[in-house]
Amino acid sequence: MMANNAAIAPMGEAKANTEIFRLLAQRMGFDDPCFSETDDELAAQAFDAGNPRAVHFDWESLKQKGWQRLNMPDAPFAHGGFLTPSGKCEFYSASMLADGLDPLPAYIAPHESVASNPELAAKYPLAMISPPARNFLNSSFVNVKSLRSAEGEPHLDIHPHDAFTRGIADGEMVRIFNDRGTFVARARVTDKAREGLVVGLSVWWKKLASDGKNANEVTSQLLTDMGRAPVFYDTLVEVEKLAA
Repeated sequence: MMANNAAIAPMGEAKANTEIFRLLAQRMGFDDPCFSETDDELAAQAFDAGNPRAVHFDWESLKQKGWQRLNMPDAPFAHGGFLTPSGKCEFYSASMLADGLDPLPAYIAPHESVASNPELAAKYPLAMISPPARNFLNSSFVNVKSLRSAEGEPHLDIHPHDAFTRGIADGEMVRIFNDRGTFVARARVTDKAREGLVVGLSVWWKKLASDGKNANEVTSQLLTDMGRAPVFYDTLVEVEKLAA
């Protein structure tokens, strides 16, 4: 276990993300207890003996030491003790059934794919993923000039076959689009991208892109069936060479 202690106090008007959330919640009238808790209080809850999922450490001691080995058995669930109502690894989940979900493990097809949505795939035959560029962390660090210079500009990796069928050459500017929106990037023709899949490394700040847009223009806005999580990689697009 590690404590992520601050190296320096915030400079100027800089604020931690958590502090921004607290201030926004206050202005918006939210009164949930979590919005009045400090960062220390939030972190300490992970070690609260009253929390069945907690690991029993002393948070203040951990902050002083910086890190501490977690005293866990090699196979922590060898004798059961799963954090489920039954205490067992549940292949049939009554909790999921109560939420209106399939209580048994099942495959849920993507919202956007050739198999699950052939009509949409006829218009937009390429799947697109948008992982962070090597020199960024999502949209963080794009403001650092040296990292931005190393990355160069927004790129789209595309398989040679997909590029050939669209008349796209390496280094040409392309337009990536679907019904949600469009953005432009410079094509990198490479077999590092699987055929049928393009990779739009992200996330560039819009003001730094040549067209003022980025991969967020086309990514899916749907949510997962369980957990209500985003499905950013469940995205179909088409790509065309940008007219000169």
